[in-house]
Amino acid sequence: MDELVFRRAKKALKLGLEAVSVGNFRFARDRFKESATAMPTAEAFTFWGWMEHRLGNTETAIDLCRQAILRDPEFGNPYNDIGSYLIQQGKLDEAIPWLEKAKSAPRYEPRHFPHLNLARVFMAKEMPVSALKEFEHALALAPGDPGILESIRKIKESLN
Repeated sequence: MDELVFRRAKKALKLGLEAVSVGNFRFARDRFKESATAMPTAEAFTFWGWMEHRLGNTETAIDLCRQAILRDPEFGNPYNDIGSYLIQQGKLDEAIPWLEKAKSAPRYEPRHFPHLNLARVFMAKEMPVSALKEFEHALALAPGDPGILESIRKIKESLN
């Protein structure tokens, strides 16, 4: 790969992430798209999809995540993102296999997110014991997280 193309793609990714941090999602989307065009990596397609979702284009976001998976099936983020988008669409059962794939992906950060998303699915499906197990897995990966601790406390309280 041409070094100039590589540097341009990396710079576009960096600029996109900076734009996300200040809420400039359209600019970020354009930078991620630029990066994916120059160097079609799983990260660039996943981040581009993330911005499409933020801008209300969820079906496009899912398609971009699928493209990311084709480029690197070991990268867990697009699996989790698809699962998350399906949850938001109310497609809980369809979300589960995507989140399971995210959990087992060799390359994924932050590792506790798919567990949290599965817990959300199980809570919505009124399966508190399964949700509790996922929250406990998430807590093992993100020790001391106050939101996870509170969710565990609430579930245990409701089960008693």
